[in-house]
Amino acid sequence: MYWYKKFKQFLSEVWLELKKTSWPNRKEVYGTTIVVIIAVIICSAFLYVVDVTLTNIITFILKSFEK
Repeated sequence: MYWYKKFKQFLSEVWLELKKTSWPNRKEVYGTTIVVIIAVIICSAFLYVVDVTLTNIITFILKSFEK
């Protein structure tokens, strides 16, 4: 088999598999997008608090050894 016949067969198999998939509707996509955005905001806020806390602790420790 030539490479283009194999490629054509591959594309036809991909097309058949895509027909089998179930695509989410607009409401499902909207809902999951909102969940992802909220999760990112919560994780970002948590990491910010951890970062600021650790920065303050390390700064305090370094300043106490400075004297």
